[in-house]
Amino acid sequence: MRLGELAPPAGAKKNTKRLGRGSGSGQGMTAGKGTKGQKARSGGGTPPWFEGGQMPLQRRVPKRGFTNIFKKQFSVVNISDLAKFAAGSEIGPSDLVSAGLMRKNHHPVKLLADGEISQAITIRVHKASASAVQKMEAAGGKVEMITPREGK
Repeated sequence: MRLGELAPPAGAKKNTKRLGRGSGSGQGMTAGKGTKGQKARSGGGTPPWFEGGQMPLQRRVPKRGFTNIFKKQFSVVNISDLAKFAAGSEIGPSDLVSAGLMRKNHHPVKLLADGEISQAITIRVHKASASAVQKMEAAGGKVEMITPREGK
């Protein structure tokens, strides 16, 4: 290695070309942007997705499907999750939130039959699958249905 071969790493040195600093600098007047036009203006230019006035791709592609704006969203709780609670306890939506089984008490709660349960528990939910109710009753527990306003 020789002294003349030393060089800073790539990207370490900033651009030394100072634009728009008078005609003597060689980059004065239009500052290398040419004459007039959209790209010469301050804040000018087009976004990357602009297609020069051609109908944009997002509008050319056919739209498929349907989104139901009235769809109900449920917070799902499985029977296997209820093993955290002691036998004989009564559980409501607020208890499920405090146990960490649900994030917030915004959506109605639905009980699903995934997993097994051995202790008898009374749970108050807005909806439950038929097999979940069957499993709870087989374990000696009970599922009570509540209206959305009751759970909050």
